Amino acid sequence: MTARRLPRPSELAPLVKFERPFGGALRRLERAQTIWDLRELARKRTPRVAFDYTDGAADYEISMNRAREAFADLEFRPAILRDVAKTDTTTTVLGKTVALPFGIAPTGFTRMMHTAGEVAGARAAERAGIPFTLSTLGTTGIEELAAATGPGARNWFQLYMWTDRDRSLALVERAARAGVDTLVVTVDVPVAGHRLRDARNGMTVPPSITLAGALDAVRKPRWWFDFLTTEPLAFAAMDRWSGTVAELLDAMFDPTVGFDDLAFIRANWPGKVLVKGVQTVEDAKRLAELGVDGIVLSNHGGRQLDRAPVPLHLLPSVVREVGSDLEVHLDTGIMHGADIVAAVALGARFTLIGRAYLYGLMAGGEAGVDRTIEILRTQIVRTMKLLGVGAIEELEPRHVRLLERRAFE
Repeated sequence: MTARRLPRPSELAPLVKFERPFGGALRRLERAQTIWDLRELARKRTPRVAFDYTDGAADYEISMNRAREAFADLEFRPAILRDVAKTDTTTTVLGKTVALPFGIAPTGFTRMMHTAGEVAGARAAERAGIPFTLSTLGTTGIEELAAATGPGARNWFQLYMWTDRDRSLALVERAARAGVDTLVVTVDVPVAGHRLRDARNGMTVPPSITLAGALDAVRKPRWWFDFLTTEPLAFAAMDRWSGTVAELLDAMFDPTVGFDDLAFIRANWPGKVLVKGVQTVEDAKRLAELGVDGIVLSNHGGRQLDRAPVPLHLLPSVVREVGSDLEVHLDTGIMHGADIVAAVALGARFTLIGRAYLYGLMAGGEAGVDRTIEILRTQIVRTMKLLGVGAIEELEPRHVRLLERRAFE
């Protein structure tokens, strides 16, 4: 039987670690180990109306949850006894090298989530060597974003076709003059999806200070201080708007947009063209025939049609049909670096993150976006090493098995 004794002070000293009682925002970001951790920080720091706009999806949010479940349900197939001392995460996207196999997706109303807005995302993306996509509904101007980033930035611009075609084309011309190399044409918004959280919260642009909002402000004073002491929230590419998000989308977007419009854009845009919102093999094949440079398999983060196809499930068949004709990118449901690795293994050239980036932005501004990228980078490298893969181009379908989708609950 082991004899017991009191520990000596010299033995206790190495075990004792004192931390500052609060630590500040940067310390909280450092402690975040996952995107879900950042989401929780974001929830605590952001008023409900803004958080729910980011976090929510259409109707019963089935599309969003199924997309996440698809990544959770897959099975990795690791190879053993491979040299993974070094890991190369670089890849080539639309003719240029990027440091990681993901970029930042277009998001609207971004300064509503945090006053640092799109500039924070673009600067973090530039440091990380990945693309940043500015939305038509962004709250930073095309020229302003270009001025806020350096010569190494790779800024893309996302276009919604408006009922006023001349204004749409004017945006395209502004983007070209600002040095944007890729135009991302989003095609899955003929009308606004029914986003129940926004409707129940009375979501408007700019946010209204209702009684419920005033009570929420007491719990989120820093957000309201920043919001009220910086430039008023406005759209950088359109006139000021006062109303609900759904009313804005329905008033602005053109439900008559067709393939001929895409052909016209392709003919008049000097750079690369990505079409975002592709959800069937048939549409992917038609776009390949049209001559676009790439497509993004996406159901708009589940924010448009509920029960839409899951992009990850669609990916192998689309790559098989058109993967040699154009680049296939993917978004929706990505919350972990392993999700990105799986998508690339199944044939995606590239992936885009939306909510994951906004959770970091809401959690800590520009530093929060840096933390999002670092979390995903670390997870990508670790997953690749555990799979026995030393470089992105070594990822293949044999590394992943898609399992049968679980019944939605």
